Amino acid sequence: MFRPKYISFDCYGTMINFIMGPTARTIFSDRVELSKMDGFIDSFRAYRLDEVLGAWKPFYDVIANSIDRACRKHGVEYDARDVQALYDAIPTWQPHADVPGPLSRIAEQYPLVILSNSMVDLIPHSARNIGVPFHAVLTAEEAGAYKPLMRPFEYMLDRLGCAPEDMMHVSSSPRYDLMTAHDLGFGAKVFVDRGHEPPTDHYGVTRIKDFHELPALLGL
Repeated sequence: MFRPKYISFDCYGTMINFIMGPTARTIFSDRVELSKMDGFIDSFRAYRLDEVLGAWKPFYDVIANSIDRACRKHGVEYDARDVQALYDAIPTWQPHADVPGPLSRIAEQYPLVILSNSMVDLIPHSARNIGVPFHAVLTAEEAGAYKPLMRPFEYMLDRLGCAPEDMMHVSSSPRYDLMTAHDLGFGAKVFVDRGHEPPTDHYGVTRIKDFHELPALLGL
């Protein structure tokens, strides 16, 4: 059984219930027809990925640019107040119900790390909401790059003084996390299938349905 030196976790979507889409649905419900809302939200999601693939920018700008591009594509009125509302909502989002209990068990035996596409002003709120002690909480802002680029993962490894083959990385996103962890040679990759990305058993991942299955992978 693989015993990692550290276990790193994606935060939003994996541990925190990332309700960016549902929040945007509420905000834009007065401007986007119900029949067109799914397409608008899909564009907003796709543009967020595109925005993080270039030079680093604050996450507020990632949201702003993605909303602006989605609005232009779908002919929707853009209002900067929408961006602020979305950004301000992030610290209030709570963990998935399956996270705190199993994660508390694991934290007794393994040092846990957050590696998040977040900002230093946002992530402390989310870490507190999870309610479990973390050895390190690292952000894209500190790394100067967003996942799925390799730089955030390399920044984490440098900070921990750990080789990738001694790490386990846990995420609900193959696109943002697990493909890169595979390419960097992480010792273990765990895909938490939350249903917001197509399921995959490729890239050497172990697929679980929620955090209740995670302790058993670590012999707990």
